[in-house]
Amino acid sequence: MIIAIDGPAASGKGTLGRRLADHLGLAHLDTGLLYRAVACALIDRKTALSDIAAATHAAETLTPEQLADPRLRGAAMGEFASVISAYQPVRDALLAFQHQFARQQPGAVLDGRDIGTVVCPDADVKLFITAAPEERARRRHLELQNRGENTAYDTILSDILRRDGRDMTRSTAPLKAAADALTLDTTHLDAEAAFKAALALVAARTGKTDLAS
Repeated sequence: MIIAIDGPAASGKGTLGRRLADHLGLAHLDTGLLYRAVACALIDRKTALSDIAAATHAAETLTPEQLADPRLRGAAMGEFASVISAYQPVRDALLAFQHQFARQQPGAVLDGRDIGTVVCPDADVKLFITAAPEERARRRHLELQNRGENTAYDTILSDILRRDGRDMTRSTAPLKAAADALTLDTTHLDAEAAFKAALALVAARTGKTDLAS
């Protein structure tokens, strides 16, 4: 079973992806980490993010071990990744990595921004997770505070709105719900309620009524 989860930044798709994978016994890949890792590699090499050739090389030589770098979870790296993800050669280089991950048995959950539309268009279940920008900024603000990062809420909200605009209007794999995706708005849902709602959608799409057990 392949479950594709898409949605904007801080919508809760990553948390849902991990929980669904754990619950269903599937592997999980936060594909956003791939782009963050590429950006991180450029920064470590003191290479400009605008260097598409260098970014493509970093994507082609990416290893799974790089995804464990704690620096990838920072707010700045998310902004850098949004820039890198607009480069078609980078996306092409990372596509094989994602395809190989998705094909493993008994299945996988992948979350990102173009999983249901580009990476896994034939996924068994496609979910599009969204939430109001203000709520997403609140969640990200709390997450960063818990990590000891003191970034102002207004700054985070501005970053999210800017990333939304860039992700949704880019010519390469823009952020959008697949035509057959099931949409879940988590604005007014806590983590547990969002998980139960997502699990119910998976059960409905697959016809497997025993998934809640």
